[in-house]
Amino acid sequence: MTRPLLLGVNIDHAATLRQARYRGVHAGPHAEPDPVAFAREALAAGADGITVHLREDRRHIQEEDVLALARLPGVRLNLEMACMPWMTDFARRLRPAAICLVPESREEVTTEGGLDVLGQADRVRATVAALREVGSEVSLFIGADAPTIAAAHATGAPVVELHTGAFANASGPAAAAELARLHAGCVQAHGLGLVVNAGHGINYDNLPAILTLPHLHELNIGHAIVSRALFTGARAAVAEMKRLMGNRA
Repeated sequence: MTRPLLLGVNIDHAATLRQARYRGVHAGPHAEPDPVAFAREALAAGADGITVHLREDRRHIQEEDVLALARLPGVRLNLEMACMPWMTDFARRLRPAAICLVPESREEVTTEGGLDVLGQADRVRATVAALREVGSEVSLFIGADAPTIAAAHATGAPVVELHTGAFANASGPAAAAELARLHAGCVQAHGLGLVVNAGHGINYDNLPAILTLPHLHELNIGHAIVSRALFTGARAAVAEMKRLMGNRA
């Protein structure tokens, strides 16, 4: 029997919309939309977890958002973060259920490309150890190439999240090639004993192709759900994604 595929709802872009009006000023209690309220709606609709990325430039999620989310009853909080000492200290104090180490650049619109595990193996390994020490499940957001997956396994992280952005941005033969690369990455990671998640650019239209990938444990989806919620409401947008995710063979 196929294990249910989990849905982590990334609420960063609910905060992006808020910050478009309130960035640089005291937002106050009436700033909208409230990402914590969005998280409550997502959980009520069946989300299995809430994902947020606390970026160095605070372009969307703020520390107070993360702390408020951590106080939600029963929430499985997945904190995306860069391998930075101040961020590691924050995460060790917070002790969220899950932490995903991601690359970060001030110039990018959103996270582009996977973590350079090969180029900063010692730094990543030390961060993984420090975060696992406080009981958080640590994953690495990586590209689906064989050397990177092997390097990710060597860091001691028990989970990888394969970057699906190149597939999401491609079409035709290029999309098919990216899907094949993701398939091979899933097989390799699973064979190494890693839990396999996926995320970035997954939406209601390309989801069926993603569901053909083997060994997936969890999908992290944000922009598509927040965008759909503008028309349907958060609860309906999350419920629809959960329903579609149940259609995998």
